[in-house]
Order: sequence, then structure tokens, then C-alpha cells
Amino acid sequence: MSFMTKSIVAIAGMLAATAAGAGERLSTANRSDQIVIRVDVSDQRMTVLQSGRRLFSWPVSTGGDGYVTPTGTYQPEWFSRDHRSSKYDDAPMPFAIFYDGDYAIHATFSTEMLGQPASHGCVRLHPDNARTLYEMVYATGKADTYIVVQD
Repeated sequence: MSFMTKSIVAIAGMLAATAAGAGERLSTANRSDQIVIRVDVSDQRMTVLQSGRRLFSWPVSTGGDGYVTPTGTYQPEWFSRDHRSSKYDDAPMPFAIFYDGDYAIHATFSTEMLGQPASHGCVRLHPDNARTLYEMVYATGKADTYIVVQD
């Protein structure tokens, strides 16, 4: 299956997830382990689907004032379990899943800010949720994971 076909399947699954209940099965083109991570910037929420089932819905923080979280469909590029930012004063970014150059999904210790824009563009999660997502994506692999960031 080509990258474009996979992207279309991922987006279709993401769109179906908007209306589906937590126990409903969604199409993932017969890929039993495929992960779709949908980040809704306007709602500051992440929905995680695997094998066509919605598993998690978590609050996030995306780009705050003066910063943008780029929208689009991505796949993970690399992982860093104990990452520290080279751009922002060695700030901790544990359980980082990098998906667009310097942009990543990672844990934050500013959990009181979750649910509102507060980052420099990355997608921040509660540390427990970031660990769960990191381990899930790492085990499944980059090729079977899609990250869809939408307004």
C-alpha cells in the first residue's frame, strides 16, 4: 500500500472516529495494529485509535501565543525517550515522538496548562499519557502510525 493510500485510509479513519462511539469499529484497511493519532488544535484534544477502535481521548497543549502547531498528516520520524530541547534551554521533553522536523508529541510537567494552547508548537501531553502513547507507537512502529493535526 502506497504512502498516499495509507494517508487516505488514516484520514478516513480519523473522520469516521469523529462520529463513532468508543466501542465502534472503524476501518483501518485490514491493518490490525495501525494507529491513528488525531490532534484537534481548536479543542486542545488528542484522540488515539488503534485497530479501528478509539482507545484514548486526552487533553493536550499546542502552540501558544506567537507559536503554531503545523497542521497536516504525518508519520513519526524518530523517538527520544528522555529528550531535552536543544532550542529551549534544555527543557525536558520526555517520551518524544518527533513527526515534523523539530515538532513532537511529548510529555509536559506543566499539566495545569493541558487543555489550552501553551507550547512552542509541539503537542504536549500528561506524562502518564505520553508514556502510554510512546510505548504503543514504538511497539507498533513508524510505518503503521499516522498523526493527523487539524484546526
